[in-house]
Amino acid sequence: MDLFDSMRVFVRVVERGSFSAVARELNMGQPAVSKQIRALEQYLGGPVFARSTRHLALTDQGQRFYSHCQEILGQVESATRSFASGQEQVAGPLRVAAPVSYGRLCIAPLIGTFLQRYPDVRIDLRLSDHNEDLLMENIDLAIRIGVVKTEGLVAVSLGTTTRRVYASPIYLERCGVPLEPSELAGHNCIGFTLLEHYDRWRFTRGAHEFEIAITGNVTSNSSEAIREMVLCGLGISLSPQWLFAADVERGRVQSVLDRYKATALPVSAVFSRERRHSARAMAFIDFLREHLHVLPGRA
Repeated sequence: MDLFDSMRVFVRVVERGSFSAVARELNMGQPAVSKQIRALEQYLGGPVFARSTRHLALTDQGQRFYSHCQEILGQVESATRSFASGQEQVAGPLRVAAPVSYGRLCIAPLIGTFLQRYPDVRIDLRLSDHNEDLLMENIDLAIRIGVVKTEGLVAVSLGTTTRRVYASPIYLERCGVPLEPSELAGHNCIGFTLLEHYDRWRFTRGAHEFEIAITGNVTSNSSEAIREMVLCGLGISLSPQWLFAADVERGRVQSVLDRYKATALPVSAVFSRERRHSARAMAFIDFLREHLHVLPGRA
């Protein structure tokens, strides 16, 4: 068995979802494709597919092996192109992790433009409000908002994100409009628990600094959930400007305390030291630094 050939066949079967489709694509009989997969499973010591009469699905081990195969074959493809051209090509799979709202509103809209520039890259965008384990999840780079703990990782600054205090007209009519940071003590403030010191909001005005200990009857580790709670009039939040930009335009929420500047949050691209020579990861980071500043809420 040629391991690389079997990996290539396996990846195509996953992508096409059919042994027969891959057999036609590679101009080989379906029994030959099945034989390749059986030999691969024998080599690995377990099944990669959970077969049924209706569909073809990966086992958990098969899913992990598929991710590694994509990475390995992408590196082989990149190495081949590099040898031919004298420099590494921006090509192959790129796995990017990002917070849910930021990924949806700020990263996803830029991917089409990036792929126009680098059509040989294949992006897998993974959205989660929890910090992924880059090595365990085989992630090339992650976007992090807030202070980054870089133990064993490399962090590259992408800038900062502006924050404002937001509330719905319904809430403000019921509870009043805070005019000074100190007045937040009388409001139902919704804290975003994934940030350090989420229960203290900091502002500046000129040379003066203000730190307010907030109180409220709800917190959340999801910015999407906080947005929904603000929209329905439950409380008031200190959130990135991009999270509410569309809602402000539609009059669904409004910012308050605009005379005061809330502490901005750093935005970073984080990757393992093993990925620091990845041409596609570096190209994506450079692209983000070039384009993110045009989005709402960028400093």
